[in-house]
Amino acid sequence: MKLPLIGEISFRRKQLPYQLESADRGWYPVVNEPYTGAWQRNDPLPYDNVLSNYAVYRCVTLIASDVAKMRVKLVQEDANDIWQEVDNPAFSPVLRKPNGYQNHVQFYQQWMISKLAYGNTYVLKGRDNRNVVTELYILDPTRTKPLVAPDGGVFYQLYRDNLAGQFEENLVLPASEIIHDRNAPLFYPHLVGLSPIYASFLPAISGLRIQRFSDRFFRNQARPSGILTAPGDIPQTTADRVKEQWESNYGGENFGKVAVAGSGLTWQPLVINAVDSQLIEQLKLTAEQICTTYGVPTFKAGVGPTPAYNNIQALTQAYYADCVQIHVESIEALLDEGLGLLDAGFGSEFDLDNLLRMDTLTQTNVLAEQVSRGITAPNEARAVLGYKPVSGGDSPYLQQQNYSLEALNKRDAQANPFTPPALPAPKTPAPVNAAQMARALLWDIRREMIDTNAR
Repeated sequence: MKLPLIGEISFRRKQLPYQLESADRGWYPVVNEPYTGAWQRNDPLPYDNVLSNYAVYRCVTLIASDVAKMRVKLVQEDANDIWQEVDNPAFSPVLRKPNGYQNHVQFYQQWMISKLAYGNTYVLKGRDNRNVVTELYILDPTRTKPLVAPDGGVFYQLYRDNLAGQFEENLVLPASEIIHDRNAPLFYPHLVGLSPIYASFLPAISGLRIQRFSDRFFRNQARPSGILTAPGDIPQTTADRVKEQWESNYGGENFGKVAVAGSGLTWQPLVINAVDSQLIEQLKLTAEQICTTYGVPTFKAGVGPTPAYNNIQALTQAYYADCVQIHVESIEALLDEGLGLLDAGFGSEFDLDNLLRMDTLTQTNVLAEQVSRGITAPNEARAVLGYKPVSGGDSPYLQQQNYSLEALNKRDAQANPFTPPALPAPKTPAPVNAAQMARALLWDIRREMIDTNAR
């Protein structure tokens, strides 16, 4: 991969004309605190642990998959000010296949996973000799750091990333060579985004602890731990022997056997049982809180009931507006600017049909209504359903009794618009000329006699 063309200037840190503001890891140690003071206590955010929570994993992968399954189109405004899909050799290839090891689905899925898990997505541009962006590489967000110059210029420090073709350590590039998508930059400077994990850290950790407790709970005889007590003092050797026998006879696979405790031994549980602790309700609560931070409806994450009413389109539209739309709009704006589409008169647009697809019955009814009202042509409706065009179906049509607004306006301009129009008067026949009729009759008789003699 060719590095971005930036003339004869090298943006390695030692050759910069001024010192850039930075810390060891930029602002990450501060803004990614799981709770106030965690940075000072050296208690970092355990991303690996949090991402293993089933609700976090579901929310991240659900949003990433829904964004990735929508194809990005190259569009251009036509003479009617309508954006239509077009193809251009300078921009279409990189939208269809951003790099050599990812297709567009994998690329945008990784884009969203980086943004939702780490709060930031950094995309390195690769240019050809025309200075046109032909490759896009998503960088490791933990090895990329924004930098701010004293004059307000923004740069990015990149650590080595072999997969992206970046083989140098601490390479500093200007912001023009990086597409940076950030999620909710709540803290100043607003260059570093925050993952929803920042707000869902405690519910995620609580959910993991509940699951681990449940695992130990069912693994260790499905009973809380407790104490075997004796009425008097017993030697340590006797205590160890009784403990070993109890665990061997009544723990694990032997759960449910009748326990016989002699010598006055009694069992005292130390932890409340599973029913009293309401583990299921607590686990469900943590999952619902996680879904709230990501904006995902609980039923889509599998932690809530599906709404009773049968309207898939309305549910999907609400999910798109509340959760997915902000990410879609952000990627479109970044691609327009980062690839130079707007300067060339183009734009990028996600194909929402793959996400907002209606059920067959609803879609058919909607298309039929559009055709009957003259909004779309029959062939346009057939194309949506995947059918071939038919002869005569390229033009919208209406029924004959429908009138235009202009015609109705002329009717209403009359003194009494509801009076039927008067029938036109019959035409008066022209006066008959007897002499002309006689001459015409004689001429017809003469011509008929000539024809008869000729025969």
